[in-house]
Amino acid sequence: MPASWVYTAIAIYIIMGFAVAYTSRGTMTRSVTDFFLANRTIGSFVGALTYSATTYSAFMMVGLAGLVYKGGVGALGFELIYLSGLVLAAFFGPRFWLVGKKFNYVSPNEMLADRYDNRWIAILFTIASVIFLIPYSAVQLMGIGYLMEGLSKGAIPFVVGVGIATILAVAWAWIAGMRSVAWTDSLQALIMIVAATMILLFVVSGAMGGFGGFFGTLEAKYAKDLTVPGPGFFSWGTFLGLTIPWFFFCISNPQVSQRLFISRSMGSLRGMVRGFLVFGFIYTLVSVLWGFAAKVIEPGLKNADLATPTLLASQYVPPVLALIAMIGITAAAISTLDSIMLTLSSMVARDLYRNINPQASEESELLFGKFVIPVIAVLAFFFALQKFGLIAVLSVASSLGLMVIVPTIFGAFFWRRATAAGSIASILAGSFTALYMQFARVTVWGHGPAIWTLLATAVVFVVVSLVTKPPVEKAEAFLGYLEKELRAKNAL
Repeated sequence: MPASWVYTAIAIYIIMGFAVAYTSRGTMTRSVTDFFLANRTIGSFVGALTYSATTYSAFMMVGLAGLVYKGGVGALGFELIYLSGLVLAAFFGPRFWLVGKKFNYVSPNEMLADRYDNRWIAILFTIASVIFLIPYSAVQLMGIGYLMEGLSKGAIPFVVGVGIATILAVAWAWIAGMRSVAWTDSLQALIMIVAATMILLFVVSGAMGGFGGFFGTLEAKYAKDLTVPGPGFFSWGTFLGLTIPWFFFCISNPQVSQRLFISRSMGSLRGMVRGFLVFGFIYTLVSVLWGFAAKVIEPGLKNADLATPTLLASQYVPPVLALIAMIGITAAAISTLDSIMLTLSSMVARDLYRNINPQASEESELLFGKFVIPVIAVLAFFFALQKFGLIAVLSVASSLGLMVIVPTIFGAFFWRRATAAGSIASILAGSFTALYMQFARVTVWGHGPAIWTLLATAVVFVVVSLVTKPPVEKAEAFLGYLEKELRAKNAL
């Protein structure tokens, strides 16, 4: 495909994105809550789309498709584990929303620091989030770089695609904060699911004679890919190592859990979660089938992350549809990237800058947060240029490091005896375990860092909490209010 066609499609997408971003400004004020949370006014429809776009990124159409190409149907089970983890969002969502509105929390870290009456929890997990989310941000850029390079047959270098995505993500996050991100996410979510479904139906019906022929070919040529553990990539240890971080994704990843603060009402929050569940199930099936379609059409790829770009560049996909799909995947990646940058900037401004400088004005806090956005983008840009590993595996590795906050979250809402010392010790122990085992490639009894990070974090949290003093007054104020409200709403 000529590079000029790709650039033209990107230009049209950029114009649409900027139009939506500027329209979203509306009556925006210069407050921290408005910039980072859209003043808690997001409804069900936009909420579901921004939650979906933030969660599903280049990981799906490039990373998950590549994982299917390499590991077979086990990748479907891996992704369905994430959807099953949505029960955590349904369970914790009302609790996040109620205390967020009552105590005016902007970031999940701020909520935890207040509940445990210790600012170091927010500071430590903010640092951990930056460390682990920079690689996840880079994953989004890598997906776009591979896609543009593959579609143009190398005429558009990887670095150009990465650069375009970086600039757009920064711009849309800057224009109106969460309002801009939520509205552009809505556009991008619709583009990505419609485009992905259209391409799949076209390829299967036009190139393979329908779904009957498609599955018949898979069964005849790639029967092993349709079984568990599959052609060799997946083992029980590998599957468990990938799925454990994914199950806790919706509460451990701050760019996702922060979405639990933005709804205008409890009803809007429930609508957001339900909408995401429908969106996620459809998008998961489409992404998995993309991976299998690429396997049938273009077997033998050395880099499985090139499965989707290769499929789109094939003779079976008309250029117009390939361009639409490219925009859909680009949109998915940018929506996740600008959400991560916005969340990290809110955490750095709220949980680092404000804790170090308590007398800082809201205006200076907001300016500092905006300054952080391009800094995070530059770090992600240079990380992406290194092209580390499979996109899907990198995504899970990032979520693995963020699991260290899971016991702290459970303790905050369900254990009055939980302490700040237990939280801090568990974050440090879990982060060390995750980093050491990943970089040293250590396994224990056949299992990698996922299960040991979770165990180390949970055990340290419980043991240290039992031997240290809990913040009784804070716990009672936090949990007492929450229990009263949930009982009144019959949601306890």
